[in-house]
Amino acid sequence: MFKILSKEKLAPKEYSFWIDAPRIASHAKPGQFVSVRASETGERIPLTIADFDAEKGRIRLIFQVVGKSTALMSQLEAGDEIKDVAGPLGKASETDKFGTVLLIGGGIGIAAIYPILRKLKQLGSRVIAILGARTAELVILREECKKYCDELIITTDDGSLGEKGLVTDAMKRLAQRGEKPDRCWCVGPSVMMKFCQKTAKELGWPIWVSLNPLMLDGTGMCGCCRVTIDGEIKFACVDGPEFDGHKVDWTEFMNRLAQYRDEEKISMEKYEAETGEKSWL
Repeated sequence: MFKILSKEKLAPKEYSFWIDAPRIASHAKPGQFVSVRASETGERIPLTIADFDAEKGRIRLIFQVVGKSTALMSQLEAGDEIKDVAGPLGKASETDKFGTVLLIGGGIGIAAIYPILRKLKQLGSRVIAILGARTAELVILREECKKYCDELIITTDDGSLGEKGLVTDAMKRLAQRGEKPDRCWCVGPSVMMKFCQKTAKELGWPIWVSLNPLMLDGTGMCGCCRVTIDGEIKFACVDGPEFDGHKVDWTEFMNRLAQYRDEEKISMEKYEAETGEKSWL
């Protein structure tokens, strides 16, 4: 059992847990994730390790309520326990002193880029970050990211914070002023990552993306998280979750993400009808 040390609501439907997990914290690296099962009868879901503190033996998980399992997790409070937290899983991000790096986070994906940009800054890279969301209240971890950025750009669809527009617009403006990052990362909704990759290709920039396909065990046994990279089948849980964005079969990836959308909707509607619970909004 893993005790929840603290709980914070970061935005509508988005929560942060600090969890007591000393063994995971002592081995965690940027880019990795854990497989979480909130209760004995719950399903396993992959969550990025948004932060970790080896000295205090704790890890931070940030998640968005998108279905029944995350809705149930959102009802837990500090002092409660999570049944299973397995990890760290996946390959760590390849961090080094790259020169200039660009990190792009969209919505809940900002939680995944934060530990990467922090490590890159600590290694001596010049760090530029673009954080994007639909509206201001969904741009999470702004101050944490700012601490480790040489330049922080914020974009919102409605213009309520930072620049009005898309993260791809900010990418193009960076290129217009002569920036050419030695390495880029992008984590966010699949459609955002797809168009960031397309923009990076047009600009001649290398870009890495963190893929979040359907996943079950997280150890490469089930094959559920298969993705096609440069024409070859890979498993996101053990070969990723980060891949060269220019080699991803985006059509296949996005189609597989939608495979159980109807069933997920029915499950969530049934849960809401049975409990009348919508406190995560």
